[in-house]
Amino acid sequence: MADFKIFDNDIDFDTLQEYLGAEAIAIDTETMGLIPRRDRLCLIQICDDKDNVSLVRIAQGIKEAPNFKYLMEAPDVTKVFHFARFDVAMLEAHLGIATHPIFCTKIASKLARTYTDKHGLKELVKELEKIELDKTSQCSDWGSVYVLAEEQLKYAANDVRYLLSVYRKLIDMLIRENRYDLAKACFAHIPTLVYLDLLGYADVFAH
Repeated sequence: MADFKIFDNDIDFDTLQEYLGAEAIAIDTETMGLIPRRDRLCLIQICDDKDNVSLVRIAQGIKEAPNFKYLMEAPDVTKVFHFARFDVAMLEAHLGIATHPIFCTKIASKLARTYTDKHGLKELVKELEKIELDKTSQCSDWGSVYVLAEEQLKYAANDVRYLLSVYRKLIDMLIRENRYDLAKACFAHIPTLVYLDLLGYADVFAH
């Protein structure tokens, strides 16, 4: 039996209320590629501290998900991503969602774990959770959202299942190294980076 719930195009009201009661939720997306304006959003994964995992299948042509949008814009629930810049851009481009507040475990890892250059989710989970993630489904076809293989669904669920524990351990590391305020300033800048990305700008901070 699957240890996650599957929704089509949006979460339901009861699930929305459940997630709104969380201090933080983990979020990830699966897409047809890495260019938000070109590539389709296919799947959204959500998890809270109670290990309530939801997988939201997004059909072609869907432009809004009102309950999910409300959740992602709720000011009292932190949205935790790994590489938030991409996922936030996908949600803005395809569902018109202005996600906030944001915590990015990739940025947090780069600021806190300066003893390594390995900041991928698999490496983070392996070090901090002592769990080896299976990433074999990472580069697969997510477009046929209604016939996704069981391996793809499990992969998608696991990408958010450990993220909140990683998030809290990274906060402890950032505080210990006196870099938490710097991290929060970086997270606050993500919406601006996303806006620039969606407008097609390259690095405006370059010389």
